[in-house]
Amino acid sequence: MGMLFYGATEDPIRIEDRALAHLKVAIATKLRRQESFTVSWQHPDGQARGRSTIWLHPSIPLRFVFDDAETPDLNPTWIQHLMLSASSSGGIILVDEMDEDSSPTDHDLG
Repeated sequence: MGMLFYGATEDPIRIEDRALAHLKVAIATKLRRQESFTVSWQHPDGQARGRSTIWLHPSIPLRFVFDDAETPDLNPTWIQHLMLSASSSGGIILVDEMDEDSSPTDHDLG
């Protein structure tokens, strides 16, 4: 289980390593372009029901921590979906991994 640390908080956002690796690519690309956007996810089991959203801005510190030392093979279709959603008014909404023939559904990836 990976962790995303955002801003000055010491409380991580827990996201499965594979999902976090794909999310990192989408986030880094947008922030490198100096673009701000939101990221939303459903709370994982063991946390209060509901969902959260954070506003990502290039000036706010961000750190990705992975349990696995190896970078997984990345799925270009999943990254493309994340990038398209990042550019929408709703921002990135974490979804299940997909292949070229599937369509995503909102899902907790934490």
